[in-house]
Amino acid sequence: MTTLPRIGYAGMTHLGLCSAVAAASKGFATLAFDPDSDLVKTLDAGKLPVVEPDLDDLLHSNRPRIIFGADTARLRDCDVIYVAPDVPTDDTGKSDLAALDRLLELVLSHSRPDAVVVVLSQVPPGYTRARQRAGRLLYYQVETLVFGRAIERATQPERFIVGCPDPAKPLPAALAKYLQAFGCAILPMRFESAELTKISINCCLVASISVANTLAELCERIGADWSEIAPALKLDRRIGAHSYLAPGLGLAGGNLERDLATVMRFSEEYGTDARAIRAFIDNSAYRKDWALRTLHEALLSKAPNATLGILGLAYKENTHSVKNSPSLALIRHLTPWPLQVFDPVVPASAAPHPKVTGAKSALAAAQAADAVAIMTPWPQFRGLDCAQLARAMRGKLMLDPYRVLDGAAARAAGLDYRTLGVT
Repeated sequence: MTTLPRIGYAGMTHLGLCSAVAAASKGFATLAFDPDSDLVKTLDAGKLPVVEPDLDDLLHSNRPRIIFGADTARLRDCDVIYVAPDVPTDDTGKSDLAALDRLLELVLSHSRPDAVVVVLSQVPPGYTRARQRAGRLLYYQVETLVFGRAIERATQPERFIVGCPDPAKPLPAALAKYLQAFGCAILPMRFESAELTKISINCCLVASISVANTLAELCERIGADWSEIAPALKLDRRIGAHSYLAPGLGLAGGNLERDLATVMRFSEEYGTDARAIRAFIDNSAYRKDWALRTLHEALLSKAPNATLGILGLAYKENTHSVKNSPSLALIRHLTPWPLQVFDPVVPASAAPHPKVTGAKSALAAAQAADAVAIMTPWPQFRGLDCAQLARAMRGKLMLDPYRVLDGAAARAAGLDYRTLGVT
């Protein structure tokens, strides 16, 4: 019987935690390491700081294979150690790599010399090669984290992209055995190619989002309906069934913005043309203001005493993250008006507003409101009864950029229903 390698994940934020649970679900003894002992105690007690579908259940069912630890001595038990903290970004999309550097140094200093260390956090091109150390096996792997789908992506990856010192050589046996357990393609390449691959993927996603947003707005002006067009595009093999073709309120979450900012910085440094990337950034900023423009045009310019209901604060459904949230961006511009807000996960205190009231339900947030904006497409909002909403509201303006509600039902209930991609 072949002994499975022992796997470690260092950095128990969103990426590291979900990845460690996925490793245990594949049968590997897993160390979930973080130098923050208080965080480790919280995790060991089953209190998770992130919200992800299936995370709690998967952790519970694989708990015997996971050790949460803050003791660096435990790192010596691991054959493969992923350094996987979330990398924060500032308002310009620039990554702060200081915490990653500290954690990587800690792992290299306390792990066995023959252990394979893999940087999983997203880093700019050149990062991993610059941190190579004589006598150590340091690799880079592209992370596949998608907020709200982290467990699905961690347990069922499409492929593994691995940055290597020499992609022509076989991967270390322990790392190869671990990756093969997931049953997907493994693509070794040089460090810089792997680091740029992640950015390239996100640029392609941004292109799809920007095209959808640009043409959906045109639909709103000429009488077309984007929801009729998108299925035709998904049937085109050159675009595909899984394309990001739903219009939305610009880019959010931080990762896409970070990669666009990285391309802009590298382009400026090396003198390459990045006007297409600049256009994506500008389109995102413009589209993010759709709800604010619509509210002002339809209501606020003539109703200075309006009360507004906001449904959703997270930047997308099935996550607690509010990084670059369109909802919070809107709320920052609504300080003169009282707000009633509800999100199933994010507390009302996250809203940067002096007159905000946290509601206990979506319907309560709509009570006596002159307008309601559904700013996060939480699945439970799809079950809202349009007639009930209309009766609860004082006014009738309903903003639903993500088409959570049935538009025909909303209009039949007497709501002034506004959405993206259709007149």
